[in-house]
Amino acid sequence: MPMKIIFSLDEIENTAREIVAKNPNKVILFFGDMGAGKTTLIKQLAKELGVKEATSSPTFSLVNEYQTLDNKILYHFDFYRIKKESEALDMGVDEYLYSGNWCFIEWAENIPNLIPDSHSVITIKELADGKRLLELS
Repeated sequence: MPMKIIFSLDEIENTAREIVAKNPNKVILFFGDMGAGKTTLIKQLAKELGVKEATSSPTFSLVNEYQTLDNKILYHFDFYRIKKESEALDMGVDEYLYSGNWCFIEWAENIPNLIPDSHSVITIKELADGKRLLELS
C-alpha cells in the first residue's frame, strides 16, 4: 500500500481519488508543517468519499462530523490545541477512533498513545516549486 505522489494543488482531486483507491485504513493520521496542505487534502478526501456539505478545520471544536451520501460518517480531528491526552479522552476520542468510521486526524503527535494500531499515515511536504510530496503508508 505505500505510495508516493508529487502533485500541485490543482491536481488535488486526482490525488484524493488515488488515495481512496489505495483502500487505506479508516483512521488516517496527517503529518506536515503548517500550510503544507493537510486540511485542503482532507476537504478533497471528504468530497471524494461523498461528503456534500462544506468542510472546515475543527481547530476550536477538536472534531467535525460529516455525513457521506451513502449515510456513513466521517470525522475530522485537529488536535493542535491539545496539551494532554486526557483532554482527548474527555471528549470521547476512543469512541470515535474505534467506531469503524473514517477518522482523519491532524496533529496526532499530540495523542500518540490513543491512536489505534490499525491506521494509515499521510505525510505532506511542500517542495521548493510549490508542489507537494505526499507519502501514504
